[in-house]
Amino acid sequence: MGIADPSPVVWDEIVAFWLVLLVTPATFAGQLWAFIVFRFFDMVKPPPIRYFDRRMKGGFGIMFDDLVAAFFTLLMIALWRMTV
Repeated sequence: MGIADPSPVVWDEIVAFWLVLLVTPATFAGQLWAFIVFRFFDMVKPPPIRYFDRRMKGGFGIMFDDLVAAFFTLLMIALWRMTV
């Protein structure tokens, strides 16, 4: 397509969020909160997600920042489960 991260291609977000759903409670509320947290990390790109987004290029780079966002989402879910 001639651009670094084509916006019509969303497989990176889909695959990363599927990984999140594998360990998310199978309730509507649990999956909704997981989606909101994942989208927050994917859109805001706090460090280190921003680092990987800017430094890694190509198909793997496009996918890797979303996988890091998924990791941070899973970390937030784990921390929440520890407090409940």
